[in-house]
Parts: sequence; structure tokens; C-alpha cells
Amino acid sequence: MSEAPLIEIRDLRKVYRVGRVDVEALRGVDLDVARGEFVAIVGPSGSGKSTLFHIVGGLTPASSGSVRIAGREVGAMSDAGRTRLRKTTVSFVFQKFNLLPNLTAADNIELARFLGGKNHAADPHFQDVLKLLGIADRLRHKPSELSGGEQQRVAIARAVVNHPAILLADEPTGNLDSVNSRTVLELLRDLNQRLGQTILMITHNPEAAAYGHRIVHMHDGRIVATPPPT
Repeated sequence: MSEAPLIEIRDLRKVYRVGRVDVEALRGVDLDVARGEFVAIVGPSGSGKSTLFHIVGGLTPASSGSVRIAGREVGAMSDAGRTRLRKTTVSFVFQKFNLLPNLTAADNIELARFLGGKNHAADPHFQDVLKLLGIADRLRHKPSELSGGEQQRVAIARAVVNHPAILLADEPTGNLDSVNSRTVLELLRDLNQRLGQTILMITHNPEAAAYGHRIVHMHDGRIVATPPPT
């Protein structure tokens, strides 16, 4: 028997009220993501990509439908349960690095560890991640002392420090030049291939999307084409 999907999305719908008008951001999305898969989600602005991420990550409730992560229904969780989900199971990397400017890179990462309820004991696995990201010698620097590519690598380290099952990357190369974009994408692929990190990535860039195992296309709140999980 094959393993159940890590993420199961069924008939997911989201409607926003804008003045007197209902805006359908998601119109019945169905998607399975296997554990250890790297899925790129592409589509024009307004296609529902970010709304989908916010619901999967427990930031926004769905209007109807179902999202199950490792068999647990996200919509049935309490506010505290969704907070635990983001601390322990699902983590985000955004286009904006969102690092605290007055803290060093190390302190930004340690703050995420603290908020996740982790102790400060040595973590050999995470030391390997730092080496993979190539920032082990930049941890004592503040964000203003780091390049854009280095800041995004710190943001990735912060996102994976608590070993989340799922990494949601929302346009992670949107603020980077082509060289740093390629570096970050290769790092995400290495995290997936070497460590088995499950990754969903939003991108407008076809070259970036090609780093995933498969590409899911969205348009007008629907998935319009997607191959099955490999």
C-alpha cells in the first residue's frame, strides 16, 4: 500500500468580501503532495497561489473544503493548534526576507528555535544545514551587513531550524538577481534531495519552477493542469 500524501487538499474554496462584492480566490482546489516532494506552483497574479499557501500554513481559514496535513484537518484546529502547526510542522520563506534588523543572523535563527519550543542544545543536523547553506561564517553579522542572497539563506535557515515537515516558499527569489536566485534554488533543491524536505514553492519564473519535481498551474482560483505525484 502506498504512503498517504503528506498534504491532502479537497475542494478548497476561499471567498473574500470586498465591499458588497464576493471575490472567489479559490474555486475548488484539489491537490495531493507526497512526503519529500518538491512542487512548484505557478500562475499569474490573482490566481490564488498565495491564498492557497496561507490556508495550508494555517494563516487564513478556508471558506469550505478540506486541508489535511499528515492526516490532521487544519480547519478543525483551534487558534492555538494552528499556531503549533506553524511552529512545528509548516514553515514559510517569503520574497521579503523579514529578518529582524537589530539581531544578528544567529539571533534571528535562535529566536525561531525559541519560539518553536526547542532548547539550545547542539544540533548536528542543523550544523549540516548551515554548511549546506554556506552561511556558517556569516552568523555574527546583522542583516544590513549581508547581501540579499545571504539574507535569504539566513531566512531559509530560520525556516528549517525546527525541522518542519513542510516548507512553503512564496517567491523566494523575487528580490534576488539571477546569480543569487540560482544559488537559492539550488539550495532548496539540495534541502529536498539530501534531507528529504517537502517543499511547495510559488514562482512566476519558469526556470525556477523547473527545479521542482512537478509544476502545478493555477488560474482564476483553480488548478488547470498538474501531473500526478511521482
